[in-house]
Amino acid sequence: MYGLSTRTRSQRGAAVVEFALVSTLLIMLVVGIISYGYMLSFRQGISQGAAEGARAAAVAAASADRLPDAEDAVNDALESYGVSCNSGSGTLTKGGTNVGTCSVTVAACTNNTSQSCVSVGLSYNYKDHALLPGVPGLGVMLPDTLTYTSVARVS
Repeated sequence: MYGLSTRTRSQRGAAVVEFALVSTLLIMLVVGIISYGYMLSFRQGISQGAAEGARAAAVAAASADRLPDAEDAVNDALESYGVSCNSGSGTLTKGGTNVGTCSVTVAACTNNTSQSCVSVGLSYNYKDHALLPGVPGLGVMLPDTLTYTSVARVS
């Protein structure tokens, strides 16, 4: 009869060593995929925050409401990540720490100077303030900064 009983003790030990090597690589791969996916989700959140901020400022009822409306829209988009915009000081903050810049400006449109455009710019220093704990070697694949700017014509 051939079966598990024919394996020698050294063969069973080799299987344990092989499993330890392969499982370590597999776990690192899974953690890397999760970290990269979370960064992509956050990148989409910053992109959406800039677009929503510009849209909210462009459709504001009065010009005095443009900056607060834009800031509120950005903060709504980034709220789930614990990041907030303070356009007055020009900073993005996470837990009270400055993690980037946030700007909202109203100026003449570049292609038509008779109209005003709202520009919302967000820049997050991802290298120094990653949202998930770092994994050795993963920093090579993740971006240093995430920067987005969105422009909308004031109606």
